[in-house]
Amino acid sequence: MQRLERAISEAIAAAPPALQHVVRALQALRGVSLIAAVTIATETDRLTRFATARQLMGYSGLVPSEHSSGARIRQGGITKTGNSHLRRIVVEAAWAYRHRPAIGETLRKRQVGLSPAVLAIAWKAQHRLHARFRRLAARGKSRQHVVTAVARELLGFVWAIGREVSPAPA
Repeated sequence: MQRLERAISEAIAAAPPALQHVVRALQALRGVSLIAAVTIATETDRLTRFATARQLMGYSGLVPSEHSSGARIRQGGITKTGNSHLRRIVVEAAWAYRHRPAIGETLRKRQVGLSPAVLAIAWKAQHRLHARFRRLAARGKSRQHVVTAVARELLGFVWAIGREVSPAPA
């Protein structure tokens, strides 16, 4: 496993600077280490191609399905019609938000040298997603439903960081 992680690190070091910046900035988020950041960056190609965070959420399949007709509106579980690799990695990262907001030693090392705007987005994500996790759990939702909802919202913060560090499309 260490050999594969080293190979991924070397591949990112040889990648274009734009991809390196996105991978580095995504690691400011709690629960998003090197492997998760690389997976998110490569599965989405360019985060700037999504005009809104909602489009990124739809791309991942983390949006509710809908069965509506006329005035009747019914929403169901997530669609799962999007990118399954992206969805899986974001759901795994979302489990980290069950803990109260804090910046531990590992996260502090990953955040060194990042812009204040990226750090502000990451800190806001910790507070908002932890509060959402607690609120949904307190309402009696199952842990899996809670973490899925948190993962959907986490994609919004991923999109915001991607827009912050990537140049606008030409």
